[in-house]
Amino acid sequence: MQISNRTRLYEIIAAALTGIGKVVFINLIDLRLPYIILTIAGWLGYVIYRYRQQPEVIKYWGLGTNNFRKSFLQLLPVALGCIALFVGIGFYFQTEVLDWSLLLILLLYPIWGILQQFLVLGIYSRNLADGWGGQRSEAVVIGLTAVLFAIIHYPSPMLIGATFLLAIVYTWLFLRGSSILALGIYHGWLGGVFFYTVLGRNPWLEAFG
Repeated sequence: MQISNRTRLYEIIAAALTGIGKVVFINLIDLRLPYIILTIAGWLGYVIYRYRQQPEVIKYWGLGTNNFRKSFLQLLPVALGCIALFVGIGFYFQTEVLDWSLLLILLLYPIWGILQQFLVLGIYSRNLADGWGGQRSEAVVIGLTAVLFAIIHYPSPMLIGATFLLAIVYTWLFLRGSSILALGIYHGWLGGVFFYTVLGRNPWLEAFG
């Protein structure tokens, strides 16, 4: 798909600034909900703007419905296995804080998960893989993407490690045509269960008090 290097650069910078904003507004000054709402609204506006210019960009970014069912079903056994592992760890180490709000997180968090995967995969890794700033091997693209995604989840060491590994798998799948919608949904579900079990944190209370 024909996209100018300038546009690719601006998109990479915007994605990086969004990640920096996460660290500042969520980790440092505790404005989680306003940041999430403004970020979703801002990037949704950009997607609509680009779609009106180049309708094919939706498929290019992996946001279309093509390959959704295949991607979803391929990842389902892995996701179920990870969820069982998280729950087992939580009960073994007595870190789980499961309650009714998990259901709300499983409904809402995939929206945030899709946005994160769009920025990290559809914007960052796609532009790197398609030659912005020179040609790169797939291994380099996967490595750079994994490092970025891990840094975004500072300062939790467990989140940094988990998201680094997740990004390696997700980037490899995305570069082979997996749907960002499916990846984002699983991101939300896995992340929600991980918070309530392994980390012993309630993201619903953290966001809405």
